[in-house]
Amino acid sequence: MWKGIGVSVLGVVAVTGGFVAWLFSLVDHTVAADLPTKVPGDLPYYQQRVPQDRGNILIVLTSETIMGDTGKRTGYEHTELSRAYYVFTVNGFEVDIASPLGGEPSAIIDDEDMGALDYAFLNDAEAMAKARNTLPLESVAGENYEAIFFVGGKGTMWDFPDNPDIHRLVRHFADQDKVVGAVCHGPAALVNVELDNGEAFLAGKPVTGFTNEEELFLIPDAAGVFPFLLEDRLRERGAKVSVGMPYLENIAVSERLVTGQNPWSVYAAAEEMVTQLGYSPVYRDATRIENSIDVLGQYYLLGKVGAREAVDGLVAQEKAFDRNLIVMHSIVAGMQWRIKSALELLVLAQHAKKVTAG
Repeated sequence: MWKGIGVSVLGVVAVTGGFVAWLFSLVDHTVAADLPTKVPGDLPYYQQRVPQDRGNILIVLTSETIMGDTGKRTGYEHTELSRAYYVFTVNGFEVDIASPLGGEPSAIIDDEDMGALDYAFLNDAEAMAKARNTLPLESVAGENYEAIFFVGGKGTMWDFPDNPDIHRLVRHFADQDKVVGAVCHGPAALVNVELDNGEAFLAGKPVTGFTNEEELFLIPDAAGVFPFLLEDRLRERGAKVSVGMPYLENIAVSERLVTGQNPWSVYAAAEEMVTQLGYSPVYRDATRIENSIDVLGQYYLLGKVGAREAVDGLVAQEKAFDRNLIVMHSIVAGMQWRIKSALELLVLAQHAKKVTAG
């Protein structure tokens, strides 16, 4: 996702060479050499997995490969699949993966977003077999599952909203009081679902998804690219839309419906689904990205002093965080002409670099 921001920023800041040099000096270019070779057994979180006797969860991916008339490649977001998959697996659920057409869907993998767990999925023969040979939705019976989770990716905006099998499954889960989850663009699966009484499934429910602000920042002409803007359509269907800070964790919970705003909300959404299913989620150390999200949350809540204290606290506890995410949020702020925030976040990144000797 940050590739789009990086390309956009070049034109904006090209004339300010000194500033650009400072900005890029704060980027952490180091990557753990062993990350791409990780396998599930290497991960302390995976080693805590409980026996898979708690039932089955269905994960649904988009089959779409092209973004409408743009000719641009699309598909499902790999990190949204991998993180949800392992949360469910570690917590004792067997996971099946399906898509509207079945077979191998198109995966979108952004290297800068990848962590150990995401690489482990790529090296997990069983997981990859499921992802490359997804079940066609028409063959899936809702009776076999305790929950359903719709992974995001821009492709969902085309093949999720009117899919009759998605409608059938969501109605089943609603009728049987089972758990429904979705993240980022995944809630596109829910926008046109009507219950047996003719009422919109989303009517009156707190829901979140990729917001207009997030969408339009990355794709200024999104209203002409997508069939609709997700936030707008959620509101049209009567949902009570929860809009969190852009590109930070935010989930909405409504009885047995759990939704996440963006890719940074996957862990929280998946673990809340486990809670909704009646279990306490297995303990998981926060990732580098999640720790950085916490720092940014402290910045937006308490200002630069609170954020600096959050960085110092992570360093004192020897917890890793992603400095680049702070830099990227500074870029976003600058492109939105929130100059004070942009500078404060760069100073925060500079402090983070200093205290970690990065």
